[in-house]
Amino acid sequence: MRLAEKVAVITGAASGFGRASAVIFAKEGAKVVVADINDIGGQETVSMVKEKGGEAIFIHTDVSKTVEIQNLIEKSINTYNKIDILFNNAGIPQKVPVSIYKLEEAEWDRVYDTNVKSIYLSTKYAVPYMRKQGSGVIINTASASAIAIRTHMAAYVSSKGAVITLTKALALELARYKIRVNCLAPVAAETPMLPFFLPEGANLEEGRKGIIDTIPLGRIAQPEDVAYAALFLASDEASMVSGVTLSVDGARGLH
Repeated sequence: MRLAEKVAVITGAASGFGRASAVIFAKEGAKVVVADINDIGGQETVSMVKEKGGEAIFIHTDVSKTVEIQNLIEKSINTYNKIDILFNNAGIPQKVPVSIYKLEEAEWDRVYDTNVKSIYLSTKYAVPYMRKQGSGVIINTASASAIAIRTHMAAYVSSKGAVITLTKALALELARYKIRVNCLAPVAAETPMLPFFLPEGANLEEGRKGIIDTIPLGRIAQPEDVAYAALFLASDEASMVSGVTLSVDGARGLH
């Protein structure tokens, strides 16, 4: 198994990419800490892991809050004694596409607190343990929209651009401690966030077709597409990979 005896903390694991990653990481031998603000969804993910013979616990976590990130890291260490993999997957879209001059400051702060500040916080509190054990892997979820820019979503796309730059900065800084840092840039996927990325005024079916038309491979991503990419980055197979943005976008970023 590719993650045997590893401990993985995954934020935003109540659904979507995080849930798929929790299930697949556990299948590959990892003990998984499921972190999310959605208690019901988080517990469902734990049940899915256990039904397949894996091991997981759920910790309620608002990733934008310092005290809750501290609690997440401390409880993870108290339970499993180490953190090998930190998957900063939690993220949110803008509520609606809007021109920058109509974008409310509170909405900008909400997006940045969840998409960027959360990575700063989790890394800040997890790295001391990784340094002590002499190894670690950090994976951050960015977005294809930070590479092939979506209009009227300045808060979202710029926050995901910040994730890419932060990933590079952390990879360079933490390499001396044998901590690898990479990020994923997924295209729109079949997750609960999909409706937020549909063209304005489009119904679900029309919106899905509009998105597919922008993806050269001709389909919307599935959560497992991203989870398997994360699995590679988390595994020892990627032991020489750090500072990379791995696009999982069906070649959308190439045109």
